[in-house]
Amino acid sequence: MTAALTLPPDPRLEGTLSVLSPSGELLRPDLVPSDEILLKLYNGMRRARVFDDRAMVLQRQGKLGVYPCFGGMEATQVGAALALQDGDWVLPTYRGTALAMMRGMTLAQILLAWRGHPAGYQVDPKLHILPFYIPIANQIPHTAGIALAEKRRGTGLLAMSFIGDGGTSEGDFHVGVNFAGAFCAPAIFVIENNGWAISTPTSVQTAAKNLASRAEGYGMPGIRVDGNDVLAMYHVTREAAERARRGEGPTLIEAITYRILPHTSSDDPKRYRQETEADAWRGRDPGMRLRAYLESRGMWSEEQEQDVMKGMEAEIKAAMLEADQAAPIEPEALLEHIYAEPLAEMKDQLAEIRALEALK
Repeated sequence: MTAALTLPPDPRLEGTLSVLSPSGELLRPDLVPSDEILLKLYNGMRRARVFDDRAMVLQRQGKLGVYPCFGGMEATQVGAALALQDGDWVLPTYRGTALAMMRGMTLAQILLAWRGHPAGYQVDPKLHILPFYIPIANQIPHTAGIALAEKRRGTGLLAMSFIGDGGTSEGDFHVGVNFAGAFCAPAIFVIENNGWAISTPTSVQTAAKNLASRAEGYGMPGIRVDGNDVLAMYHVTREAAERARRGEGPTLIEAITYRILPHTSSDDPKRYRQETEADAWRGRDPGMRLRAYLESRGMWSEEQEQDVMKGMEAEIKAAMLEADQAAPIEPEALLEHIYAEPLAEMKDQLAEIRALEALK
């Protein structure tokens, strides 16, 4: 097993739930899921991390547009996603690629999404995952609305969305969470508190020291969890989901994590933060944490690790070939898959586009 790490204490982690220490030592034996779930969690994180690393390379090669990397934050999305059931809704942020992978979105479609191709955002309705949200906090009112709709239909399904710490300062966050609380909607709101709203630290963009405490004002539980501990994330999300299905309403989860990579492939974090801060959080890597625990139980080996890596490399290669064969973008496609019934203005725009196309 990996030797215990000596990391500087981080006040952001005070009061958070952890199941594993950063070095993989077991802290809460009562919260360890089944061996099957453990392996699914680890495989999910490794696959997500490999894709994230490769996506950054592809962007530098001009094969993707601006890409929002998430490496080091994958535990929040993987743990939460696996705690849901088929049919539940998920509403990701633009940094939600790991979440999309866990919920069944293909790598080819994800690649197309970050190429700006309309096919990347036309998600299979059966997956119950909405496209990556670029506007900040828009997904929160949508989450409340979807959750309330499922409640009134009596399906037993819920809606879960993600938002960054900076997004909680937006008006849409307050409106959506307040609505969900008032109508006891079966929703889960996950705050990925990674310490930075682009170049603005959390301590500057809000005076709140504990974002989960905001839940009290909305009439729902607020939970703080170590977001780099996938077992802790799985546990709290599963409890929140069970609560929602019992008709007890929404839950707000604040997952304390850290963005060790740039905000996007166009960002240079060295301009606004000290890299020593990021270095400390590299020692809290979620994948290495769980791998150390699995190895201590004889559940993981270097051979298995290499099999995952090789399999993922082949999967990405095949996805690139599929994405490269996507049909060219037609101008009309920019106005599709927006509203169920096109607005009058959109119909006029579509007519104008077709008229221009006819002149070619």
